[in-house]
Amino acid sequence: MKTIYFILYKEFLHIKRDKTILPIIFVVPFVQLLILVHAATFEIKHQNLVIVDYDNSSTTRNLIQKFNSSSFFDIVAFEKNINNSEKYLKTSEAIGVIVFPVDFEKNLYRNQQSQIQILLDAVNQVNASLTYIYCSSIINGFNKDILLKFADIGQLSNISQLKQIEIEQQFWYNPRLNYKIFMVPGILVLLVTLVGLILTSFNIVREKEAGTIEQINVTPIRKHQFIIGKIIPFYIIGIIELAFGLFLGKVLFDIHYLGSIFDVFVSASVYLFTILAFGLLISTFSSNQKQVMLIAWFFMIVFIMMSGLFTAVESMPQWAQIINYLNPVAYFIKILRMILLKGSGLTDVFKELIMLFVLGLSILIISIARYRKTVN
Repeated sequence: MKTIYFILYKEFLHIKRDKTILPIIFVVPFVQLLILVHAATFEIKHQNLVIVDYDNSSTTRNLIQKFNSSSFFDIVAFEKNINNSEKYLKTSEAIGVIVFPVDFEKNLYRNQQSQIQILLDAVNQVNASLTYIYCSSIINGFNKDILLKFADIGQLSNISQLKQIEIEQQFWYNPRLNYKIFMVPGILVLLVTLVGLILTSFNIVREKEAGTIEQINVTPIRKHQFIIGKIIPFYIIGIIELAFGLFLGKVLFDIHYLGSIFDVFVSASVYLFTILAFGLLISTFSSNQKQVMLIAWFFMIVFIMMSGLFTAVESMPQWAQIINYLNPVAYFIKILRMILLKGSGLTDVFKELIMLFVLGLSILIISIARYRKTVN
């Protein structure tokens, strides 16, 4: 125990003296938190639209005004034909073109039916899908007003059909659909991962580059003492960063945490155990910091993109969901969102915690097996 204490003292002293580690630990993650929570969003606002109005009637002008008064869209140009509007899509000056055909108003009031064409830039398919949904919502609202107008003047006999089905929607856990509430737990996971995965592996490999690892190997320090002494400092730093991140989420983004903070830190301890073991494993495969960066960056990208941070895991192909069983980031993002946003307890996330612990234990066993002292 005394040996471990001296190793811990050495590690904290090294962290304190290293001018490059401290900013990475205490400055960079929280700058990322402030930036990414605002920037990483699927909400669309002020998307540019181009209008091609062949009808030029009062009805089309009213509907155009609906689009223009919405916070989702800005009308940037009015063109006389579709050919002139294509340049806006090619240059990405606009995300879509709305085309009103000739006799739009006449067909609408005479035949109670008309058409609108929506051309969308679908290079970014998520953005295009959301734009279509918002356009449809505005048009459906306008269409309902028209139907009510028909009913008032007696041109529509079956207006009662509109009242047969009523939809009452409730958004649980995020009533205002605030995207920051969804993003903050995910960004917090990335901050903890940065400390656990990259800095742990960097720290051990730095010993190899400096040659001090050889001095340690010839001492009576045992393998488990060395590993514990290397892991515990970054476990403590990870917990501190998570606590401070939760505080910033509460103060800056006004997020109401429904679950137990104790459950959060218990889950974080299991996650840190896993991710620290993974950092240790990377260090056993690397002989210098460049190799650490390449290997860690590869796994970080895969873990983040498949974690459910930006897209739902359930929407991924079946083979990707199977691979995700080996993704610790996906487990912790799900756990943190359930506890913080839904008020779930440890019993509700017990399956994820067990999977995370088993994954971490397996990685740790491999890491210890690969790390060998040259002198016993």
